[in-house]
Amino acid sequence: MSGCQMDANTVRPIRFFNGTCQMLDQRLLPAEVVWHNYKDYQAVAEAIRNMVVRGAPAIGVAAAIGAWLGARDIETESSEEFFAEFTRICDLLVATRPTAVNLSWALERMKRFAHANLDRTVLELKIGLEFEALAIAQEDEQRNKKMGRHGEGLIPDGARILTHCNAGALATAGYGTALGVIRTAVAAGKKVSVIVDETRPFLQGARLTTWELQKDKIPVTLICDNAAGYLMSQGEIDCVIVGADRISANGDVANKIGTYTVAVLAKEHNIPFYVAAPISTIDLSLSDGSQIPIEERDAREITHFKDVQLAPEEIAVRNPAFDVTPNRLVTAIITEHGVAQGSYRKNLAEFVSKG
Repeated sequence: MSGCQMDANTVRPIRFFNGTCQMLDQRLLPAEVVWHNYKDYQAVAEAIRNMVVRGAPAIGVAAAIGAWLGARDIETESSEEFFAEFTRICDLLVATRPTAVNLSWALERMKRFAHANLDRTVLELKIGLEFEALAIAQEDEQRNKKMGRHGEGLIPDGARILTHCNAGALATAGYGTALGVIRTAVAAGKKVSVIVDETRPFLQGARLTTWELQKDKIPVTLICDNAAGYLMSQGEIDCVIVGADRISANGDVANKIGTYTVAVLAKEHNIPFYVAAPISTIDLSLSDGSQIPIEERDAREITHFKDVQLAPEEIAVRNPAFDVTPNRLVTAIITEHGVAQGSYRKNLAEFVSKG
C-alpha cells in the first residue's frame, strides 16, 4: 500500500509503507516517539485493543487497514470462500472496542465493497480492498478539514477554549475533529488559547493534546480534570469543544469519561458546549444515548501508573472509558456537512443521508 502524500508537518498516527501498517505508539507520548510495524490483522486488533492507536476515527482507519492485511493473506481462489473468511476477520476486529462506532462503520464499508465485487477474482478483490482502506484514511482527513471550516465560525477571536481528552490529529487520520476546528480558527487569524483537561486515567489530554498544540505553537494550559469548574466560575473559559465516539439519532453524545461532567458545568455557567465529529460517528440505529454500549477497561489503569501502584491492593474499581452527554447539554454538533443545532434528530439524519 502506497503512503499518503500529505503535509510534512502534520501529525498522523497511522502510515502505510510497503505492505505494512505503521502506528505511532500513543501510550508512550510525549516522552517517546515510537513507531511499530504491523503485518497482520491480529496484531492490528491487539494495537486497537491496547490503545497503541485510539480515537474513534483513527481506530476506524486502523481497522480498515487491518481488514485489508487479513484479506491479503487469505489463501483461496473462491470469491465466496474469500468473503466468508473476510467477514470473520472483520468480526474479530469490530470486537476490539465496543463504544466507538467508526470502527464498525469502516469495517462495514470494507465488507460492502467486497460483497459488491464478488464477481471479480480474489486477486482483484484484494487490490480493491487495499485502495478502499487507503480511501477511508484520505477521506477522513478531508472530512476533518471541512469540519474545521464549518466550526471555525463558532469560535470568537480571543476565545479561551476548554477541551477534554484528545480529538486531534492523533485521534484521526490527520488534522483532527475538535482540534481541527481550533486549528482552522488559528489559520483564520483568530488569537485563541486552549485549556486542556488531563483526562484521567489514560491522560490523553495531558500527554497527547498538549503535545499536538505545542507542536502547532497554539497557546495551551494544562489543568487537572477537577479544576474546570473553578476556571468556569472565574470567567476564564469562553467555550468548550470536544470530539465524540458515538452520537445517537437524537444527538446524545458518547465521549471520553468526564465529558458529561464538563457539559454539566458548562451549562451551569452558560458556556457553549460544542461537539465536533464526522457523520461516521453518528449512529442512527440508536434512538438515544441509553443504547450506546459503554466499554469498561482494566482496573489497573486506575490503580497503577505504569508500574507505580497508586491504590491499595484488591480495591474495588469501576473504570468506564466513556460517558454519555444528553443532547440538552450540547449547544451544537459540528460535522463535515454543517453545524446541527436545535432539532438534532432531523438535522443529523439529513447530514447522514448526504453520505
